[in-house]
Amino acid sequence: MDEGRKKEILERLNTWGEENLGKTLNITFTEVGDGSLTATMPVTPRVHQPYGILHGGASVSLAETLGSCLSVIHVDIEKFAPVGTNINSNHLRAIRSGMLTGTATFIRKGTTVHVSQIEIRDEKGHLINHTTMTNNILPHSKLS
Repeated sequence: MDEGRKKEILERLNTWGEENLGKTLNITFTEVGDGSLTATMPVTPRVHQPYGILHGGASVSLAETLGSCLSVIHVDIEKFAPVGTNINSNHLRAIRSGMLTGTATFIRKGTTVHVSQIEIRDEKGHLINHTTMTNNILPHSKLS
């Protein structure tokens, strides 16, 4: 994938929609490859649970955003919609502050099913969360 195409994809993802959960969580897409997508998310008190550590739901939201968008950039969205059907997330390490970086890669990229894994790491490279996600690739006619 050439640099111009990468820049176009990142711009589209970072400006997609006016208000959504990704924007609420300050998720920023930073890198795209042929079969991968990377984004960052800051850990602040806004995403803490009552014990002052990262809420698991925030990690899952970052992971699902990455897995969904990885599928979106690999289908013709004029004809098809990736629809999440399964997510399995393991919270492996607590974090109170800093910047998370998540990277989604395909385990399987079929025509009707995408399975991805998402690794979320802190600034020191520690694995904070590991998630697998399944997206069914549905024609728009099947969405109603």
